[in-house]
Amino acid sequence: MDFNVKKFASGAGLFFTRAVQYTEEKLGQAERTELDAHFENLMSRADCTKHWTEKIYKQTEYLLQPNPSARIEEFLYEKLDMKAPSRVTNAELLGQYMEDAAKEFGPATPYGSTLMQVGDCERRLGAVEREFIHTSAISFLTPLRNFLEGDWRTISRERRLLENLRLDLDACKARVKKAKAVEAKAACDAAVGPDFQETRPRNYVLSASASALWTEEVEKAEQDLRLAQTEFDRQAEVTRLLLEGISSTHVNHLRCLHEFVEAQAAYYKQGHLHMLELQKELGRLPNAFALNSSHSAATPGASEAIDSPVETETLKIEEVQAPATGTRKAKVLYDYDAADSSELSLLADELITVYTVPGMDSDWLIGEKGNQKGKVPVTYLELLS
Repeated sequence: MDFNVKKFASGAGLFFTRAVQYTEEKLGQAERTELDAHFENLMSRADCTKHWTEKIYKQTEYLLQPNPSARIEEFLYEKLDMKAPSRVTNAELLGQYMEDAAKEFGPATPYGSTLMQVGDCERRLGAVEREFIHTSAISFLTPLRNFLEGDWRTISRERRLLENLRLDLDACKARVKKAKAVEAKAACDAAVGPDFQETRPRNYVLSASASALWTEEVEKAEQDLRLAQTEFDRQAEVTRLLLEGISSTHVNHLRCLHEFVEAQAAYYKQGHLHMLELQKELGRLPNAFALNSSHSAATPGASEAIDSPVETETLKIEEVQAPATGTRKAKVLYDYDAADSSELSLLADELITVYTVPGMDSDWLIGEKGNQKGKVPVTYLELLS
């Protein structure tokens, strides 16, 4: 118990000394040991890294999981070291609702069959989204969180320790300076010598004794200063090494950023392909709008629109001729399998000639490669100048 009291008293005294030194520095009444410019730049760079890593981490969390309640739930599961239950994405839930509705309306009806196909596509989009969230969390979020909760905490702890040792060092410097000033005054008083007419010899003896005591105090203060300087230099070197490690952190985060971009690109590419496939499937549905035929017939001008040769006449590919002007080169972005004889199969990265003819759907072009000719979807092409 006695040991603990002494330890507590020593700690309280050290805290008080640091508080006094800190206050005097703020008031401009005490000198402060300044770190070199390189060290200050390292600390500024580390603070900047922590600031923006924190912001990027939080915003990425919002991107991957916009629901705040779900984020809180995942945080609690993580802190409790429990595996979070698998969560259905919004797209998967929408797809399930569409498929259930299709069963109610009848999958054989135009609306029901379309709901079934769209619902299936939405479920696949949701699965792709879930895979993207999982991949991004592992390859991007986890390294950022490890830095904030691991490396940065270590750096902050060592910086606090360095600041405390600096306060101790400056307090020792102030103590040495004060002791030397008092020693010099005591030595000056002792050098004058006794005046037996005006000063009693006893005062001279006390002055000489005080000079010796202050000499001992100066020696002790200088010894404490050397010890404080050694501890401060050692801690400064440790902190410097940790701060220089921020460069390695940037390299690691750069690699993780590339992985995040790759995951996001794959996510959008797969989603785009699924939607193109869905558009293609919906275009093959016969009489998709048959239920509205009676309403269309009753609409003024509808009969003229139905009888329009542009609307009803089937495009015959073998009769299509390339125009004298208006043809362009196009690069194929993705493989495409022709649905029927009027379409042209494509391979990624090949170059073809494309043009349009009057009455064609704006989503399609006529493509030619060698002796082959057929309709090609615009979304699979990159038109070249």
